[in-house]
Amino acid sequence: MDTVETHPSKLALTGILGASESIARNITSTIEDLTTDLRELSHGIHGIAEVGFEERLSVAFAAEFLRYRGFPVQVGRYGLRTSLRAEAGSGSPKVAVLAEYDALPGVGHGCGHNVICAAAVGAFLGVAAQIEKLGGSVVLIGTPAEENGNGKELLARAGAFDDIDAVVMLHPFTGESEAASFASLAVRDVEVTFHGVAAHASSAPHMGRNALDAVVAAYQGIAALRQHIPATDRLHCLIVEGGSAVNVVPHLASAVVEIRSLDPDGLVDLSQRVQNVLEGAALMTGTRLETTWDPFPAYLPVRSNHSLAARYHGHMSSRGRAITLETELVGGGWSTDLGNLSLRLPSIHPTVSISRETTPMHTVEFGQHAISPAGDKAVVDGAIGLALTIADYLADERLREQTQLDFEAAGGAVNVEQLLTPPTEK
Repeated sequence: MDTVETHPSKLALTGILGASESIARNITSTIEDLTTDLRELSHGIHGIAEVGFEERLSVAFAAEFLRYRGFPVQVGRYGLRTSLRAEAGSGSPKVAVLAEYDALPGVGHGCGHNVICAAAVGAFLGVAAQIEKLGGSVVLIGTPAEENGNGKELLARAGAFDDIDAVVMLHPFTGESEAASFASLAVRDVEVTFHGVAAHASSAPHMGRNALDAVVAAYQGIAALRQHIPATDRLHCLIVEGGSAVNVVPHLASAVVEIRSLDPDGLVDLSQRVQNVLEGAALMTGTRLETTWDPFPAYLPVRSNHSLAARYHGHMSSRGRAITLETELVGGGWSTDLGNLSLRLPSIHPTVSISRETTPMHTVEFGQHAISPAGDKAVVDGAIGLALTIADYLADERLREQTQLDFEAAGGAVNVEQLLTPPTEK
């Protein structure tokens, strides 16, 4: 076999036919016939609006929706009581479509996860109706706590994706265009506590060691560090506690630092630099530093699989959607736990527009778009786009080979748990 110098993601996907036209028509028809039911599912999840790891009514609603249509559903597998798994077909290849259904405190579904859930369920049902003709398996996996919990990483560590060959899902967005492929930022948190020595601030300050001074020094050090990091990276810091009486040298002060990077290795490097700043602040103030890295598992950047994204792009273009194939850092820098899976196996996480009007995510207004007529249309179109992409993968060995070549060329499978080892103390 001749070596091709061009990166596989730049190659034309020649010789890939995908699923037959009759199967594609049947999948599309199945999902379109579910339009009213999927709207009710989306609006129902939206109305329940439960936060991460507490989505008990939401997952029960989705599970009953599937059981009513004859599919056995497992709820609470892999150590997470609000996870969900349903499966159709048998054996490999096996593709998972992912559902999210967690909401935000005080905002409800201001990130539109009700759309994600309904579109995933619709895609699963569309493929399941043709699975005997396609061969292989399609799996619906409900993933808790995308917001501030990283349920996907927890599920992966528990083995939920050990038998999966590829993963697809989508996310709602607003604006004129959509992206079949986009980049996201890695993100991790470190909770910081400085332990000092209390003393009277006036009569015996020399006997104290000021923990608040340590936090302020750390904050200033992180602010200085911002000048010397890539333009795509981010550092955020919040002082949580700094003492309780002005005439007492604070013996305890705490903060939270959040680190974002476009590159996994960049996240590791920046994490160590932050650790160095924190240790320096402790050294210069004579305090003791305590850090808790990753109170929930870190989120890694999305590595979008070009071969799968190209199929999704074609199907959504056929639905009349204004969609681009180029990889974009959407919205100035999202972070999502799908990134952790995309470094383990081929994955896509495209966006689907729920309003031509641009509205910031994590707002009540965005949540209202998620149950608008445009949001309901996005559920159906997105379900069809995902389902037809899954069908192509199951039906076409050439696409599966190209998908894997693309994945390997981008770096192959990463040992995510090892990558996320906390920075070392000096």
